[in-house]
Amino acid sequence: MEIVMSPDIAAIIPSFNVGVIQYHGIVVGESPQMLKGRFQLFQESIFFDLENKNVTDLEGIQEWRQIFKKTGIDPNRYRPSAEALYRRIKKQNYINSVNSAIDLNNFCSLEYQVPIGIYDRNLLSGDISIRLGGKGEEYFGLNGRSNSLANLIISADQNGPFGSPFVDSTRTAVGPETTSAVQIIYLRPSLDKENQVKLTEAAMNMFLQLHGGTAKYEVIGC
Repeated sequence: MEIVMSPDIAAIIPSFNVGVIQYHGIVVGESPQMLKGRFQLFQESIFFDLENKNVTDLEGIQEWRQIFKKTGIDPNRYRPSAEALYRRIKKQNYINSVNSAIDLNNFCSLEYQVPIGIYDRNLLSGDISIRLGGKGEEYFGLNGRSNSLANLIISADQNGPFGSPFVDSTRTAVGPETTSAVQIIYLRPSLDKENQVKLTEAAMNMFLQLHGGTAKYEVIGC
């Protein structure tokens, strides 16, 4: 599977990169109590940290709101997924456990303050392109509704878009039947390449410790 980034993104955000991890032979199931407990404590810690500040004061959230603005998206209407998680926690509407893959994905998204998507590789077809969504493109998302993708950074296979830093589609959702997956980390452009690589590798190692299997990673830009 080849993964390429369209030059239309580079024209708007010259230093934009994504970390891509491909997993094979993994076992996804209910999160172990260790992860559930750690995730709950982390959310409670974030809640107390946000008592006297706004979610938009966080550097990672600020940066991703600016990215949305640059591509023509109103971040007050379409919030980056990491910001949406933080806003839930600020309201003490803590994120419930879904499964081990999604829970760890949400954990990393909060830790690094970036959107991260994880997708069932067996539900993807052909190569993946990371590009800007076109007028009229949409998909049914994990938020329970149809979502317009115009001007959003999206990930698409030969069957069309399936993911974005806003919300992912239901078509490629990871579940207990998933044995291979692709994880896309929408990195902060302000982070230098060395630290982008370290972040991607750290996320991969955390995932492998919990799910077994093998993996390879790369940082992709234009």
